[in-house]
Amino acid sequence: MEEITEGVNVMILAGDAHKKNRIQVSNTKKPLFFYVNLAKRYMQHNEVELSALGMAIATVVTIAEILKNNGLAVEKKITTSTVDIKDDSRGRPIQKAKSL
Repeated sequence: MEEITEGVNVMILAGDAHKKNRIQVSNTKKPLFFYVNLAKRYMQHNEVELSALGMAIATVVTIAEILKNNGLAVEKKITTSTVDIKDDSRGRPIQKAKSL
């Protein structure tokens, strides 16, 4: 029996205002620098929240490091989590990603 484990990574990067824009990152749909450039545009006026599931978490970390190294962002918060739900077909709890 396999256990399903997925993580959610949310990273909030500092901008000027208190309003947040969320960017849901995928490592299969768009190239890395699409998200870097999108975050740069959003951060001109607001905070940016980067969010990802599973294997895309590493992409979020890379995006954040690029923005930090260029002096464009400051990390405010990083979280990962999972939540247990009951799978009726298997009769036991399984872990699923929880979006924050």
